[in-house]
Amino acid sequence: MASFKDVIGHEQIIAHLSNSLKNNKVSHAYIFSGEDGTGKNMLAKLFAKALQCEAGYGDSCGMCHSCKQVDSGNQPDIRWVTHEKPASIGVDDIRMQVNNDIAIKPYSSKYKIYIIDEAEKMTPQAQNALLKTIEEPPSYAVILLLTNNAQLLLPTISSRCVTLNMKAIAPDKIQSYLMNNYEIPDYKAKICASFAQGNMGKAIKMATSPDFNEMHERVLNLVKNVDDMDVYVVVDAVKKLSEYKAEIYDIIDMMMVWYRDIIMLKLTNDPNLLIYPEEYNALLRRASKSTFEGLDTIIQAMEKCKVRLRANVNFDTALEMMLLTIKEN
Repeated sequence: MASFKDVIGHEQIIAHLSNSLKNNKVSHAYIFSGEDGTGKNMLAKLFAKALQCEAGYGDSCGMCHSCKQVDSGNQPDIRWVTHEKPASIGVDDIRMQVNNDIAIKPYSSKYKIYIIDEAEKMTPQAQNALLKTIEEPPSYAVILLLTNNAQLLLPTISSRCVTLNMKAIAPDKIQSYLMNNYEIPDYKAKICASFAQGNMGKAIKMATSPDFNEMHERVLNLVKNVDDMDVYVVVDAVKKLSEYKAEIYDIIDMMMVWYRDIIMLKLTNDPNLLIYPEEYNALLRRASKSTFEGLDTIIQAMEKCKVRLRANVNFDTALEMMLLTIKEN
C-alpha cells in the first residue's frame, strides 16, 4: 500500500491529516464524505496506516513493523466494522464491534482505529449507540466514518466529527495518471478523465473496461445521429444500450461529454478546448441548430434519467424519455 505522497489530488485533506499527526492534534472521529470512487476508502486506510506508523512524522514510513502489518492486512489495532445485512448497519453491529471492544486497550499500537464504511447505512439506533462512544471515547480511540451521503448521518454525530469532503480531481491529473499507470493512449485517457468529472475511481473503471471501445463507438454513433432517427430507431437504440445496463450511468456521462463539447463550441468556437476535436464538423453542425436553452434541457434530461434509474424506473422507459428529449431539443 502507498502513502500520502502517492495520492493524486486531495491536497488539502492530506495536508490537514498530516499536520494533525505532526502536531499531535488527532481528533477522535472523522467523516470521509464523497461518492463512490472518489478515494475516501484509500485515504482512510492511509490515515490509519500513518496513525499507527512508528516513525511518527505525518505519514507512513512503509518500513516499520506496523506499516508492514497494515500492508499485509494484519494490523490488530485497525478494525473494519462489518455488517451481515447489505442494506443496513444495525445497533448490534455497532455494540459488538465498537462499543464492547473499544474499552480494550490497543494490542501493540498508539491508537485503536475503527473504520465504518457505508456509514450512511447505520440505523438511527446504531448511530445513537455510536454517539455515546464518540462523546466519551478512550484517549487512544479514533473512529473513521466513510459515507457517500453524509446528510443521512444524525446531526449529533456530524457535529462531533471532523468532516473531510472529497473534492473533484483536475482532469489533467487524472489523464496523466491513466497514461502513466495504466498505459492508456492519450485520446482515451482524455475522454475517461473528462467523463469521470473528477472521480478517479470512475475514470480507472472506464479506462480499464474491456467493453470501452465498443461502448464508446455505440455512444458516439448514437449522439451523432439521434436527431435524425425515427422513433422506432430510438427504441431499437435503447434495446442495444440495455446490453450495458451495469455501465449505463457511465454511458450517460459519456453522452454528457459530447453535449458539453457542443456548448463549449457555441461559447468559444475553439476546437482546442474540445474533448472530441476530431469530431469538430459534427459538433459544429449540432451547435448551429441548438440553443443554449435546448442544450441545458438535454443535460437536465440526462441527470433526470440517472435519478429515475436509481429510483428503479423501468430501464427502457427512462432511456426512451431521455433520448426523445434530446431529439426534441
